[in-house]
Amino acid sequence: MNGDFIEALLQIEKEKGISKDIIFDALESALISSYKKNFGSSQNVLVEMDKVTGEVNVYATKEVVEEVEDDILQMSLDEAKTLDERYELGDVVKIEITPKDFGRIAAQTAKQVVIQRIKDAERDVIYDEFINRENEIITGQIQRIAKNNVYIDLGKTEGVLPPSEQIEGEVYNQGDRLKLIILEVKKTTKGPQIILSRSNTGLVKRLFELEVPEIHDGLVEIYSISREAGSRTKIAVFSKDPLVDPLGACVGFKGSRVKAIVDELNGEKIDIVIWSKKIDEFIANSLSPSKVLKVDVNEKEKSAVVVVPDYQLSLAIGKEGQNARLAAKLTNWKIDIKSKIQYEELFDKKVEEGKYEDGDSEEDGKEKSLEDEHINEPLE
Repeated sequence: MNGDFIEALLQIEKEKGISKDIIFDALESALISSYKKNFGSSQNVLVEMDKVTGEVNVYATKEVVEEVEDDILQMSLDEAKTLDERYELGDVVKIEITPKDFGRIAAQTAKQVVIQRIKDAERDVIYDEFINRENEIITGQIQRIAKNNVYIDLGKTEGVLPPSEQIEGEVYNQGDRLKLIILEVKKTTKGPQIILSRSNTGLVKRLFELEVPEIHDGLVEIYSISREAGSRTKIAVFSKDPLVDPLGACVGFKGSRVKAIVDELNGEKIDIVIWSKKIDEFIANSLSPSKVLKVDVNEKEKSAVVVVPDYQLSLAIGKEGQNARLAAKLTNWKIDIKSKIQYEELFDKKVEEGKYEDGDSEEDGKEKSLEDEHINEPLE
């Protein structure tokens, strides 16, 4: 060990962000193993390394005891005082036992151990960096694809985009650059494993924070998001400043802001709706782009029956029920959608069954009809 070696350690600290003290600790542990391996010692061995010159010294340590039972590990008080009068019972005596050629042997034997410890330290640095970045957005380049897993180059390390977190139908090619969300960081024996996602709703949230300054600054807030990745997303927003239009802020001039997000998600449709404290208004907004005529809510069961124009029933429900399903997830309410004709037929049926009194108005009857029906299940 010499000054050049110390310089090399300082360079490693600078380039890899690993404290030289961590490397010195690893070296001292490795040198103890090296000494015992080469010299077959059963002594308690202590290795000290000068952090300026790189000089290495090996010491045998012995405990000062009143009666010696093991002369390899213990020393009598009288013998200790011959070395230094200040020793007392219970003290530990250090006796230098550095072999003449230990520097060469130590360097050879410890090399692989030191390299491994440096790798471990690098992994810890990477883990500590990414564990605090869970749920953050990150940009990476596709490095390789193996067994349907997409491996992303993140600079100091790589992350994995598993099949479950990929957008259905999205094509991944080596060299492509993607924005992803850091879903989870795991500590494994092979180093930190960084799980990335393209399908998580958090990605949409972070993209809006990037593209919409009003969201980033807290003037506009995201209330909730429901998403079927690769197909459609609904996002509910509201403004904390009455002078700021939340819808306009998210859409941007000529739709530039939302277009940037849609492009990043390869054409995924995005519905931006206004959140309202009035649940009937929020439910009506959530079914955008369909027009809503009436919303009857059941606060106790958190369910609602929504009446839409006859010609917009299919639009309100959406392809395979997607629009209604996303609206239910967005509002966290059960939603049943009826056309105006279905709503009126339900009222007429109840009248025929004699469930309403003669004095009820048509509107009262329709209200009771809905209460009696208890239509609370969301559309499949």
